[in-house]
Amino acid sequence: MRGKPLAIPVVAATHETERLDAFSRCSGAEPFALVVLGDSMEPEFHEGEVIIVEPDGLIRDGCFVVAWAAGEWYFRQLRRDGDGWFLHPLNPAYPDLPLPSLERVRGVVVMKRHAGRRRSVTYYTPQEASTENS
Repeated sequence: MRGKPLAIPVVAATHETERLDAFSRCSGAEPFALVVLGDSMEPEFHEGEVIIVEPDGLIRDGCFVVAWAAGEWYFRQLRRDGDGWFLHPLNPAYPDLPLPSLERVRGVVVMKRHAGRRRSVTYYTPQEASTENS
């Protein structure tokens, strides 16, 4: 899948009070990119990989999201627990975090670029994850 490159804005938050507001500066419909930090989402996502987040993406059980919880932004897998939701790290060394409301989800991960492999991309769709080397 090749096409015109997307222009993705870069937003820096320098003060604690700006952290929650940082994503609100982007239009609700604009996809944005983040770099994976740490190992909490291994083995699927590794430090240094770039993820593309779709703010209007389909939120469902099992999708990968960026959400505000416990006073910070988290990149985790969204999981349902009865009538509630929680953020699940793929690495068992990290705890699950309760998510009081789906309104705290800023967007759904739709793609990642593999670190160190220039042309290798994984797409995440509502049905399943797929890998494509272009």
